[in-house]
Parts: sequence; structure tokens; C-alpha cells
Amino acid sequence: MQSVDDLQKKNKPQLISVVVENNQDGYLARIPGIQGAFAEGDTPQDAIFNCIDVLKIIIDYKKEQNKPLNLETIELSDDSCLTFAIPIQI
Repeated sequence: MQSVDDLQKKNKPQLISVVVENNQDGYLARIPGIQGAFAEGDTPQDAIFNCIDVLKIIIDYKKEQNKPLNLETIELSDDSCLTFAIPIQI
């Protein structure tokens, strides 16, 4: 696993997995493998964005503590193309 500093030095986007599930109060988004990386939201989008905010806090904390992130990532090359589906409510 790479440290936060190692990932930031690459200065390239990294892919992470985010799982979104229905729950009693709306939606829950979580990042598998990162303890505490989860958040709720009224919509799937809210849950995802809230989870990303939580992940940023975890990254900052781990960087301050000089701890590994323990996050499996996929590095995108400059010529990569990424397509994904995001659930939306209309």
C-alpha cells in the first residue's frame, strides 16, 4: 500500500471504489478497506459527495500521522478514458 505522500507526489488522479446502498434514512456511501470512510445522504449523490469529504479528512489525518492510507487505487495514465454511471434522481 502506498502512503498519502507517495500518491500525492504522482500528481495523477487515482480511482477508488465507492459503494452506495439504500438505508432507512436515504443512502449510505462507503469506501471498502478504509475504516470510517462512510457517509449518508438524502440522495445517492449527496451520500457520495459526503463520503468524499470524509475521505479527505481521513487522508489529512493519515498524512499528519505519517500512516499508510491502505487504499487500493488504480492509476490513470494521461491517455486513459474513464466511463462510469452515477445514479441520479430526476
